[in-house]
Amino acid sequence: MGLQWFSQHGNIFTLMVAYVPLIATVVTTILSLVLARATLRYVESSDKSLALAREEFDRQWSPELHIKLEQVTGRNARIVVTNLGRISVLLQTVQLRKLTMGVPSLRYLLNEPLMGGNTWTDELGKRFFASTGDDFEGAVAASVTFYASGRLFRTDWFRFQVHVRRGELLRLEPVNIAARRVRVLIPRNGTEPIKQNLVRDVVAATTPQD
Repeated sequence: MGLQWFSQHGNIFTLMVAYVPLIATVVTTILSLVLARATLRYVESSDKSLALAREEFDRQWSPELHIKLEQVTGRNARIVVTNLGRISVLLQTVQLRKLTMGVPSLRYLLNEPLMGGNTWTDELGKRFFASTGDDFEGAVAASVTFYASGRLFRTDWFRFQVHVRRGELLRLEPVNIAARRVRVLIPRNGTEPIKQNLVRDVVAATTPQD
């Protein structure tokens, strides 16, 4: 009885056995595709995480200074420089200029270290009025040059609205304009490429306005 049943269904059984390797190959191929897609997604996610981590690292360790002018009295003003980054810098020059002038009306040298996250202040006194004059109403810009990681940088020009009458400071308010990142004035060597994302090397393209 068993031999008779096997003889009748033997072809079907043989066909099923023959299809087992094919089914196993199809299943293996599908699993491989699923694993390959999961691996690709993981690699893409890792690349994005690495890019974000690098951007965060560069942002925290790139030099970034904020400048503010404050009115102390009617006869005095102070400059406040805050190091927003983690890297320490060495302040070199403070520059003030009227926006109507192409060159700074005040420039004095410094040699002041400024640690990351700290603030440096200085009383401008008569130097401020020497740059504005006894009677002036308009915009004044301030900028600072500094060394960081062996390179000389310059901040953007931070603008302030000033009103001086008869040698007395009546108003000193910041102008809310987004500042650009610092610019490299002297790189480590003359062959460094221009960096567009964090800082920009302006040695090769310096104009009289800079």
